[in-house]
Amino acid sequence: MRNFVLCFALALTSLSAQSPEGIFASRCAGCHGPTLTGTDRGPSLVNRRSLRRRSEVQIHDLIRDGAPGGMPAFGSLPEAELATLARYIRGFNASAFEVSPTGDSAGGEGLFFGSGQCGTCHMVHGRGGTNGPDLSNIGNELTVPELEQSLVDPVSRAGVHNAEGCPGWAFCSDGRWGLVTVKLKSGESLRGYARAQGKHDLQLQLLNGGLRLLDDTKYTAVVREPGSAMPPYKGGAAERQNLIAYLARQGGIPDGALSTGLPVSPQDMDEILKPAPGEWPTYNGDLNGNRHSALTKITASNVGRLQPKWSWSTDYQSLETTPLVADGVMYVTGPNQVCALDAAAGRTIWCYSRPRNSGATIAGDAAKGANRGAALLGRSVFFATDDAHLIAINRITGALMWDVDMREGKGAFGSTGAPLVVGDLVIAGVAGGDGPLRGYITAYRASTGTQAWRFFTIPKRGEKGSETWKGSALEVGGGATWTSGSYDPETGLLYWPTGNPYPDTDGDEREGDNLYTNCVLALDPKTGALKWHYQFTPHDLHDWDATEPFILVNAKFQRRDRKLLLQANRNGFFYVLDRVTGEFLLGKPFVRKLTWASGIGADGRPALLEGNRPTKGGTKTCPAVRGATNWYSTAFNPATALFYTMAVEDCNIYQQTSAEGFEPYQDPKDPAEKFLRAIDISTGRIVWEVPQVGAPESNYSGVLSTAGGLIFYGETGGSFAAVDAKSGATLWHFNTGNQWKASPITYMVDGRQYVAIASGGNIIAFGL
Repeated sequence: MRNFVLCFALALTSLSAQSPEGIFASRCAGCHGPTLTGTDRGPSLVNRRSLRRRSEVQIHDLIRDGAPGGMPAFGSLPEAELATLARYIRGFNASAFEVSPTGDSAGGEGLFFGSGQCGTCHMVHGRGGTNGPDLSNIGNELTVPELEQSLVDPVSRAGVHNAEGCPGWAFCSDGRWGLVTVKLKSGESLRGYARAQGKHDLQLQLLNGGLRLLDDTKYTAVVREPGSAMPPYKGGAAERQNLIAYLARQGGIPDGALSTGLPVSPQDMDEILKPAPGEWPTYNGDLNGNRHSALTKITASNVGRLQPKWSWSTDYQSLETTPLVADGVMYVTGPNQVCALDAAAGRTIWCYSRPRNSGATIAGDAAKGANRGAALLGRSVFFATDDAHLIAINRITGALMWDVDMREGKGAFGSTGAPLVVGDLVIAGVAGGDGPLRGYITAYRASTGTQAWRFFTIPKRGEKGSETWKGSALEVGGGATWTSGSYDPETGLLYWPTGNPYPDTDGDEREGDNLYTNCVLALDPKTGALKWHYQFTPHDLHDWDATEPFILVNAKFQRRDRKLLLQANRNGFFYVLDRVTGEFLLGKPFVRKLTWASGIGADGRPALLEGNRPTKGGTKTCPAVRGATNWYSTAFNPATALFYTMAVEDCNIYQQTSAEGFEPYQDPKDPAEKFLRAIDISTGRIVWEVPQVGAPESNYSGVLSTAGGLIFYGETGGSFAAVDAKSGATLWHFNTGNQWKASPITYMVDGRQYVAIASGGNIIAFGL
């Protein structure tokens, strides 16, 4: 770093010439060399893959702004010089895609997937194998000579270690394709690609495409094989030119669905619908929305021996993700990023990322970087970007499969929630309902990204439900769908929560109930048709959206076996519904500070109290805008018949405005408090509670219940803790020093149970 700064400081002298060569010689050659091939003070700028991926504008901005931990910023250079340098450097990094070499691209495609057998190992746009890097963007990554050398002399190319550290593969995209032979302690040998390796662990991709995750108790040696696993191309010059022409035209995955894709099998769907013991393949572990695990290795009697086993870190210091775990691999999301980790060792296998968008095009939590998780199905991982694109990533290679833009209509659409997989569909919602937009839930075919259906939460004028809007707000009335829903194979229904109406605290132009905001929607997952709905807060004026988890359980309710839907709602009431019909069964307060309604009537509607409508000057109402609870997870334990939730006792001053009309209400004699509470689902009675110490707004942790008789959650003071599910007695805690923005999971690898949670910018896994 010192050399970089010194070098560029010396370069800021008068120009010897105004030509591109002269500008580079005076400004940059001291570090990067007169031929751009690099020195000990700066890397080569010729055929550099990271530069090849950047446009001329992006290179201009890199020179101007510098790079964190690397090149300093040179914003003081005249604009003309910055533009000249960017154009000059870009010219030394022209990709095969830009050059577009001659040849029959269609013939090359036939050769790639036919007699050339390239597609048996490599994938392009969703077609092909996974025993090598995805080549969908290879035209942007290599030059024409590099493409040709990769085909005719892959052994030579395999020995090249470029500036991005890409060894061991002719078409190397991420440096994780070294071919190795592993000698097991059992006497067997395994051969495959070392996707990642540490001193005590190895993440091996077998030649059949599967992953084997090993620690050093299982193997005696890892022997790297020289050269490349890819054989030289033996075809004629004309065929080789056609193949190069085809590869050169691979410039990445464009927006939109694929014409064909990886098929989804019934077995793939069953793995999500009926997870194997120890797997956590969906946002809540199971499609029923209940974070209750049947694992019993960690119990009330041994939880005191729980200790950290590994941690994994990101640059983003406020993770809200719920990790997924399947086949020993953990999938973790951050803002516009998903990474695959060895779930037993915490080592990165691959990461996919894309640039974040600015707050000018998106709003709210999406602009801040919130991403709460992903979904799995077959060989794909699905997650949503900050600007509401739904994308599919290959689970083995980490390569982009398809990318669809979910946005429709006016509004600053974002996305923060985890998608939900039902059958062969990936279902997702959108954020941004605190501004003007028309919310919706949408479903896509998992194999191709083709849209299957879309349900709008705000009806058009004249449609059913539009009569519940009086005024001009209907067209952009909010109703965002920013958190994940639940699915019940018994009823065949998808249950999705909807957000608040817009404007949040000014209802003058939206008098009426404002359907379908603040609702649970019971939809046919195959068609998106509405079967029934229930509205928790009609004509919401306090931003108490219904986007809290729905738990689907079969349990006795008031001495009768029922199919139930349970929710602790942001408005302060705990609800029990019949999930077959939507019949209202129970609505009881689970917080004491609740001033807007005296209760929920037999008809399921709240009995409103006077004096709680927001005014220009402000009106005190409880709960506060962040709610009596929020999006974080809840759980129901069938053994205790108790529902567990984090609850907040707080109030706000609500002002009537089209902007955010929320002001803190502070009473030193009655401060805001947070509690972990256990609720009897038959009566709504609070059975026990654990008071938290510290500011409630610092804690967005949810809960995890286990058959080991435990409830795991993040304490407001920064500790991760376990309490007895029957009594609430604290049995174990571990201080992380971080504020909580995520909910815990549990999983099993090789017979060992782990509990994991995102803490600040880290994933921490605990085990006995």
